[in-house]
Amino acid sequence: MGDKYRVGIVGCGSISHLHARGYQGVDSVEMVALADPVQAAAGAFGDQYGIERRYTDFREMLDRENLDIVSNATWHKLHAPITIAICARQPKAVLCEKPMATSMGECNEMMIAAERNGVKLAIGHQRRFNPAWNEARDLIADGAIGQVRHVMTVGRQGLLNDCSHIFDMMRFVMCDANAEWVIGNVERKTDRYERDTRIEDRSAGIIGFDNGAVGQLLQELGGEGRQGGTFYGTDGILDLDESRVRLLSGRTGRWEERTREGEDASVAQARELVDWIEGRVEHRGRAENGRAAVEIIMAIYESARMHEVVTMPVRTQASPLDVMIDEGALPVERPGRYDIRAFLLRGEAMDGKGSD
Repeated sequence: MGDKYRVGIVGCGSISHLHARGYQGVDSVEMVALADPVQAAAGAFGDQYGIERRYTDFREMLDRENLDIVSNATWHKLHAPITIAICARQPKAVLCEKPMATSMGECNEMMIAAERNGVKLAIGHQRRFNPAWNEARDLIADGAIGQVRHVMTVGRQGLLNDCSHIFDMMRFVMCDANAEWVIGNVERKTDRYERDTRIEDRSAGIIGFDNGAVGQLLQELGGEGRQGGTFYGTDGILDLDESRVRLLSGRTGRWEERTREGEDASVAQARELVDWIEGRVEHRGRAENGRAAVEIIMAIYESARMHEVVTMPVRTQASPLDVMIDEGALPVERPGRYDIRAFLLRGEAMDGKGSD
């Protein structure tokens, strides 16, 4: 056991199970400790995965356990402060859940903390390891639909939540194309939260990428949200979700279904983290890519706040959505705070305030 990388997990909620299952699939790692302020959560998680060392204070865990890899599986607004605290203890790598953070300032602070402490920081956009997404990426790179011109997507449950995966998907499938400009708008007339983070009721965003493509996301504006989209090229169409790729090529004139075998995305994400530590690869979920997805979201908010096309980089370090709410630009017309993830809370908690 001594030659394995020692792994600790901070936060034992629903998403932590993906991290644990990922580590279970990699022989060179061992989960040795966990931390969660809710003892019931820590107990159930530790029992399920056979982790005996359990802490209510994550800093105590970091100081005692000499960890090589730490997963930050907490809620959005805890990603920055907990990741910075982890980096200060200088493990080899941190895997932080998505979205990377809730503002550009937080993203930048996380990257500074990782760099100055020599820590490799990855963000848990595990769908980058999904076989269907990688098949789509290879098809587009090989010119199967010519040059991508438009990407159409539909999202739900807030830009920072599921939609952060969608923006990451746009970039990943187009070989990590960078956003150059963004225009968008939001509606927030209810006091809506997601995991104790303010979110909008509806939104729309249009993104211009440096490969010439224009992406569009409609959030809560009709249609069912899915982790995929439709790519329109100069010589075909590619339709993608988490499990399959459909290709309409100008050469064949008909739809064909494309499949690819591959291991579980969470296992592949953990395996590549080890490969990154050992210098064999760059992790496809490295912090720069997690930051890029958050920047598109912040650009949509900033476009709504400033009533302009936002040219990258986004210069406002705070969340423009929070700025608009705090300044009274988005008054609540239907009062009553509610959290769309209230079903994740334990015991008597209902509103998510102060929860991990």
